[in-house]
Amino acid sequence: MRMFFFLPFIFLTAYGEEYRGKHIGKLNSYHHQVTGDVYAVDQYTLLLTGFSYDGNGADTFFWAGASNRPGPQGFIVPDQHGKTNVLDRYFNKDFTLTLPDRKTLKDIKWFAIYDLSSQNAFGDVYMAEDFEAPATQTIGQLSRRSHAVSSGPIQILDAKTIVIPDFTYNGAGKETYFWVGVGPQPSTKGSKVPDEYGYLEPLRLYSKETITVELPGDLTIFDIDWFSIYDLSTKENFGAVLIPDSPNVPPSLVKIIPPQNPLPNCMQLHKDLQVSWEVFGPQITFQLAGRVEENEYIAFGQSGSNEKLQMLGSDLTVAYVDGYRGYAVDYNVTANSPCVKVLGQYKGVCKDTLVGGYDDNQLHTSKREDGINYITYRRTLISADPTDKLYNIDGTTQLAWAMGRLDASNEPSFHDLYPRSSVTVDFGKKKQDCVAFTTSNKEVREVWDRPKIIDKALRVYTATLGPAGGKRGYQGITGMPNGGLAWYVNGLLIPEIWMRRGFTYAIRIFGGNNPHSAELYNPLIITDEPHGGLERRSEDANRNVRVLAGVQYTLRGQPRPTSVGPLCLARHNGVDRRLDDDFPTFRKFNKSLVVTCEPGEPAILEVTPNSTWPDIVYYNSYTHLNMGWKIHVVDTFAVQYNSQGTFCGSKSLLIVAVVMLFLR
Repeated sequence: MRMFFFLPFIFLTAYGEEYRGKHIGKLNSYHHQVTGDVYAVDQYTLLLTGFSYDGNGADTFFWAGASNRPGPQGFIVPDQHGKTNVLDRYFNKDFTLTLPDRKTLKDIKWFAIYDLSSQNAFGDVYMAEDFEAPATQTIGQLSRRSHAVSSGPIQILDAKTIVIPDFTYNGAGKETYFWVGVGPQPSTKGSKVPDEYGYLEPLRLYSKETITVELPGDLTIFDIDWFSIYDLSTKENFGAVLIPDSPNVPPSLVKIIPPQNPLPNCMQLHKDLQVSWEVFGPQITFQLAGRVEENEYIAFGQSGSNEKLQMLGSDLTVAYVDGYRGYAVDYNVTANSPCVKVLGQYKGVCKDTLVGGYDDNQLHTSKREDGINYITYRRTLISADPTDKLYNIDGTTQLAWAMGRLDASNEPSFHDLYPRSSVTVDFGKKKQDCVAFTTSNKEVREVWDRPKIIDKALRVYTATLGPAGGKRGYQGITGMPNGGLAWYVNGLLIPEIWMRRGFTYAIRIFGGNNPHSAELYNPLIITDEPHGGLERRSEDANRNVRVLAGVQYTLRGQPRPTSVGPLCLARHNGVDRRLDDDFPTFRKFNKSLVVTCEPGEPAILEVTPNSTWPDIVYYNSYTHLNMGWKIHVVDTFAVQYNSQGTFCGSKSLLIVAVVMLFLR
C-alpha cells in the first residue's frame, strides 16, 4: 500500500494543465462554506484541491461510505496528518487523504464533510459506478532492434516514473541514452532521461537489471509518445516502446523547482547539478546550483587533462553554504586523497593557498532554498596563479565535477557523485539545456550489518585497507564522511572490537609504508576520539586528543607514527564504485573486491588496555580522517559469540587467510 501525506505543489503539468490524478468531481456545497475538488490519486488515496470549510461544525469529519447517500452508516477518513480529530478551518488548501484499514475507492460510493451531531453533510461528492482509480500501467517490452536491447513489460509507475524490468543493453553504443519524445517513432528530436542514478552520460552495460528512471524537469508521461534507447551519434534507435495515450496513472509525488539561472548559459551536469556562466571581458562568472544536503559540497572546474576526464591535476572550486554564508574556495588536486602534509608538502585535494597559489575566486551571491544550494562566483579567464588553469573561450574544455560530504572542518571528503566519462563544453558558445529540479524523498537504503568482533580467545588482529562502501558502509555505520578508504580488520569493514583490560593484543598492520603517497600511507593509531588524522589537524586540536597507541613523541614533543606496514589493499574488480549502494549486504560487496598486497612483514602494534583507558576508544589512521571505528574496552566478556554473520570470532577469518596467501 502506497502512503501519501500532505504534499504541497507536487503535481505536474500535462498538456499545459496541472495533472492531479483522475477527477472525481466538485464538492457539492450545502453548509459552512464547503468548496473544493476531489481527485483519485490511486485506489487508496484522495486529493482535495482548493478545499475550504469554515470550521464551525460541532462534530465534523471527513466521512465516506457505501450507502446510497451520506449518513451515519459510514466511517471517518483520517485528515492529511493521519488524525481523526474534529475538523478545523480550511481555506483553499490542497492535500491528500488515505482511506483507513486498506479500504479502496471501490468500497465507497461517496465522500463527504459530515457532522455526526446533526447528521448533516456539509458537502459531498459521488463516485461514478464504473470509476477506475489511477494505477500502475503495464505496457509493452522494448523492441529488440540492436545492441542486445531487451526488457520485460515496462511499467508506468506514475506520471513521471518508468520501471524497466530485466533491462539488457551491451553498452557498445557511442552516445546512447534513455531518450523520449513525440511523433510516430524515435528521432533526434527528443530529450535525455537521466539514468537510474541521475546521470546524463552515455549508458553503461546492463544485464537483466530492473531499473527505475524519472522523466526530467516538468516533463510527464502525458508529454511523450515513445521511450527509446537511442544513439545520438549514429541517429539509431536500439529499442523502443510506445506510450499509450493518456494512461490512467497516479500523479507523481515530486516537487518541481524551476531553474534559477540568471546567467545566459546553462548546462545540466547531473539530475541534481547545473552550472551557468557568462563571459564578460577578462572574467567569467559561474553559478553552481545543486541539490545537496546542508553538510555537502559541490566541486566544479577543469579536468587535469585537456583530452579526457582526470581528477589528478584538476583545478576546482569547492562551493557550499554554511548557515547563511556561502563559500567558493579555489582548490588544486595533486593526489586522489583528502589534503595531507607529505614530507613537509601538502598533497591531495588542497586549497590553492596551501600549495603555493592563492584563491582568486570572488564570491558574488549564495543562498539555500528548497534543498538546493545556489552559489555565484567569478574569476579571471587567465589567472596569475600558477596552480590555476586558464579558461579558454575559443575551444572545448574538459570539465570535472563532484558532490559529496564536508568533514568537520568544512573540507571536502570523498565524493558520492562524480562523472564516469568525459564531459566537455565550449564556454564561448551559447548553451542552454537546463531543466527544472525535481525533489522527491530520496530512497533510504538499509545500512549493512554493523560487524562486531567479540572473542575472548582472540589476541591477534589483521588490519588492511579497502573501499569504504558508500552510504551503506562507512557513512551509514558511523554517520561520518569518509575519504574513500577504510580499515578492514580480520576481513570485516570497520568492525567494532572488544578487548579486555590487562590482556595484550597484537595488530598486524598493512596500511602502506610509503610516506610519499598522499593516499596510501596509513599508520594505524588508537585514540580516545573517533576521527584520527592527527597529521591533518592543528597542534591546538591535537592537544585535546589522547593517543593510546601507535605514536611516539620526539624530544621536542612532535608526534611520530610507529605502526607502519606494507600495503594490502582491496579494490573494485570491474564494478563502478558509484554502485556500492546497490549491494544489499557487505558479504556481496566484498565478493566484488580483489585484494593485492605488497611484499614485506607487517608492522606489529601491541596494545594492553589498562584501567586508565576509557570504555570506548577508536582505531584510525594517523594521516587521514575517519577510516576506523570503535574498540570496546571491558573488564570481562559477558557473552561469547561465534563468528556467524554479524559477530566474528577467531574461526571464521576466511578473508584474512586469503590476505595471508598474498604475503607468502
